[in-house]
Amino acid sequence: MPTKEGETGPDTAHTLGEVRRPGGRTVGRMVPLARIEPDPDQPRRDLGSLDGLTASIRARGVLEPILARPIDQVGPDGATWRRYRIISGERRYRAARRAGLVEIPLIEMEVSPPDALEIALVENLQRADLTPFEEAEGLRTLVQRHGYTHDRVAGAVGRSRVSVTESLGLLRMPGAARETATQVGVASSKSMLLEVMKLGSEASMIRMLERIAEHGLTRAEVRAEIRKRRSLAKEHEEEAAVAETGAAGQDAGKKAHVFRFRSGDDRFSVSLSFRQEVVEENDLIVALEELLAELRRSRDEPEP
Repeated sequence: MPTKEGETGPDTAHTLGEVRRPGGRTVGRMVPLARIEPDPDQPRRDLGSLDGLTASIRARGVLEPILARPIDQVGPDGATWRRYRIISGERRYRAARRAGLVEIPLIEMEVSPPDALEIALVENLQRADLTPFEEAEGLRTLVQRHGYTHDRVAGAVGRSRVSVTESLGLLRMPGAARETATQVGVASSKSMLLEVMKLGSEASMIRMLERIAEHGLTRAEVRAEIRKRRSLAKEHEEEAAVAETGAAGQDAGKKAHVFRFRSGDDRFSVSLSFRQEVVEENDLIVALEELLAELRRSRDEPEP
């Protein structure tokens, strides 16, 4: 007889039926839905419509076992209750509940929480249906909660370190801009979002996201427009800096020296103003080292 929902005590573990493929190979066992729970760290937030999957499961059952890790819990009477936390297959689990099933096939894996998250991330990334923000949230969980370096994350999910760092960088997009990207349908393109983030201010990002949606701008068009805006903004900044340093130079009786650098791929530019007319190469190196030291201190300071 199938296990009824609610029969979750320790004495039911030995009664769970094995799931076998043709030929007799064991691939899992039937487990009551009442003993299974989703993983709160699941990187996939939007499970999409479950209507089609629910109808299929109602007609044919769950054809592919879900993957889960055991979690032992001690009840009030001191007995150990075995439950399972989903690693992959949450859509099948939720659709099975909607279809009225009381048990589904499950493959048990003895893995640690970070290993389970890594498996879930890899499985989801292979499906290629995570939004860039969902992917970034999952990667951040590996970094912050489980202590993964960017290199280790890259190896775990089969991406380059640069790709991982770029994905994590998306989380710096302000909340309102992120919501706008989702609402107007631009949140599916990481490269487009990275271009938009170059604008810096939240208001500018929102206006650009709305323009992308309204006019169907391509990434190349967005990049060209942002480059033009940043170039104009840079000119205004330089004019203001020249005016400011010029005034200071007049007061000091000498001109200020401005050092400028732009990266070869035009991703960024740097401008350093020295309140001295002659700047040696060593002066520039010392100034850059001081800037790097300050940035590292800011990065390593614990958040309040």
